[in-house]
Amino acid sequence: MSERSSAAIERRRARALLVAALVLALGCDKRAGSGGGDARGDGARKGDPLRVAAAADLALAFKEIGAAFEKQTGKHVDFSFGSTGLLAKQIAEGAPFDVFAAANVSFVDDVVREGACLGETKALYARGRIVMWSKDPWLLPKGIEDLADPKYAKVALANPEHAPYGRAAREALTRSGAWETVRPRVVYGENVQQTLMFARSGNADVAIVALSLAVTSPGNYTPIDPALHEPLDQALVVCKGGSKGAKSNEANAFVALVGSEAGRAIMKRFGFLLPGEAPPAPTETRAP
Repeated sequence: MSERSSAAIERRRARALLVAALVLALGCDKRAGSGGGDARGDGARKGDPLRVAAAADLALAFKEIGAAFEKQTGKHVDFSFGSTGLLAKQIAEGAPFDVFAAANVSFVDDVVREGACLGETKALYARGRIVMWSKDPWLLPKGIEDLADPKYAKVALANPEHAPYGRAAREALTRSGAWETVRPRVVYGENVQQTLMFARSGNADVAIVALSLAVTSPGNYTPIDPALHEPLDQALVVCKGGSKGAKSNEANAFVALVGSEAGRAIMKRFGFLLPGEAPPAPTETRAP
């Protein structure tokens, strides 16, 4: 066995042990009943759900991870999905979140720098991918440069000012040479979920959205060459929970589950690349 393979096995074993230890600790907390709130990392939040702020591209994958977490620990997770930039702003201003899962690592760096989250808990968990989605298979572009065609009267993007997927979409359009032609026809969603809804409702011909949402949406999509935009390296971090304090044990257990083999399998099923994983050739078009 190579040293690299042996190291990979050891890393997986360490992650599995961490998840098991945290789940065991949480199970003991549950059986213990009252008392020792601070020792469990609950502070004044005893009995409250774990609060997770997560980028909109995670809406489907994290709901599945949340269900697995609740099954393992008996602890409820309350998700708030939205644009990464707006969530980061709320956290920096004291919003009571225990975990922040961003669509771009730079926003995690921002909340750590603001003192709202714990830098030592920062971890990359996935790399996102963007696609062009249309409910009409005959309108589906073969390449992003095709969006310059005037037959695409409305093209939906997430707002690039605070949504990493929208920023990646704009970068891809710019590098393809189509941005200046497409820009007057762009409609902006607050996040990738709303952006997809524009195309699903017929208010846009095509939407550039996260693959993680497109894979479960009835319709058609074409992947965008990842070389056309900066990598969507996604990270998460444990936060301080606002004025009432954090549920730190549960937050660390949730982060550990996302990085476990079970969590990674869920992320892959929704089209995410895992940290360090090379992107496949862009041939995963879903169309008739």
